[in-house]
Amino acid sequence: MRADLRLAWLLTRGSDRREWWRAGLTAVGAGLATGIALAIVCLASLDGYYSVSVGSGLLDSASDRRNVSIALGLLLIPVFGFLGQCARIGAVHRDRRLAALRLAGATPWQARRIAALESGLACLAGSLAATACAVPLLLHLWSRPGAAAWAGTALVAVTVPVVGAAVSALALRRVVASPLGRLRRVRPTRGPGRLFRTAFWLLTATVLFIALAALFGSPVTFDLGPVAVIVLALLLSLVAVWVAGASCRQLGEGFAARARRPALLIAAERLREDPWATARTHAAVLLVTVVGSGFMGVRQVLLAELHDMRGKGQLGTDMAYYTSGIDLTAAAILVAVVLALTGLAVGTAESLATRRRGLAAQAAAGVPHGVLARALLLETALPLAPAVAVAGLGGTTIGAWYASFFSERTAMVVPFAALPVPFAVYAACLLAAATSLPVLRRSVRPGELRYA
Repeated sequence: MRADLRLAWLLTRGSDRREWWRAGLTAVGAGLATGIALAIVCLASLDGYYSVSVGSGLLDSASDRRNVSIALGLLLIPVFGFLGQCARIGAVHRDRRLAALRLAGATPWQARRIAALESGLACLAGSLAATACAVPLLLHLWSRPGAAAWAGTALVAVTVPVVGAAVSALALRRVVASPLGRLRRVRPTRGPGRLFRTAFWLLTATVLFIALAALFGSPVTFDLGPVAVIVLALLLSLVAVWVAGASCRQLGEGFAARARRPALLIAAERLREDPWATARTHAAVLLVTVVGSGFMGVRQVLLAELHDMRGKGQLGTDMAYYTSGIDLTAAAILVAVVLALTGLAVGTAESLATRRRGLAAQAAAGVPHGVLARALLLETALPLAPAVAVAGLGGTTIGAWYASFFSERTAMVVPFAALPVPFAVYAACLLAAATSLPVLRRSVRPGELRYA
């Protein structure tokens, strides 16, 4: 392990300018994960009732702090998913160095481990920078932090790089570098994979358990509602991912047989070749679409109910207490959306880097750059449209269902605020995919044919 770590450090120091942006994104993701984890540690170190100067009283009670910590913990999922995307694109850019390691006698697992350690070093830089910024802020907001807060801060600063390296190793588990400079992926193309099926059936069983508990036991209350919402959101996200993969295969086969435009034909062949690659890239986007649509519906009904209760004088505390919680949730979802879109852009760039030799061959054969650019956008637009529609419909349904438990009056309210979310996410995804067009121009250079 010490030799692998030394090699990772030497490779990191010898990185060229094209790879520093990848390391920078990895460091930013690790810094964000560190900041979220530090916030969770600080909230968990408070005992009982404690007056917090921020949040309009939302963080004063232990139960409220626990709920906020759970929401922040869920936000770590897209952060580490983003780190995995950065690790994969880093391995593609460093295929020649990985091949040199293989020629020197390294096993495929050692090559992947060294690549993961490179990501771990970038995570360490981001974690230390975030910790250095968080400590003065903690001293400014908290006059006397306890020993548990300082111990948790040190633990987070060390744990995040380790977890980042582990996530990178997991993301690279199907990457195989050959000694002759060819980097390929071993992945299932006929289905979503064993992990997907296992998660789907576990979530389905959980939903059935919650439904049976509500049917034969006590009705679904506010305590059971958040658990059901989280499980349903994850289950509907998996359904949307399955729709994306299935539509990739169907659209690819259909357009490949009847397409007359070159861009559409190229995109159809790509979708038919590996239908589940696009679905995996869009998984985080579909998850935030479900969550965002559900939240907008719940937010609409919650604000209407709160204003009605304030007019009747039935609020137990200040209005800012409730709106702060809603705004905090909206900020967390917005961060998740930005991370998902950035991960989509990185995943699209990774796909271009993986296929750069084939793209260079197409350009050398006379395919115009505009045709390749339109094909790239169609690869994102075609399978994403039905998947986002399913995710938006599922999120809207969750929002209407959960909001119906607050009062009898809101049971028939349609959450119109959730309807624009799928359209906004779809447009943002196309813009995120368009940011990889400069990478396409570099990928079709004739010099890439030397390594074919």
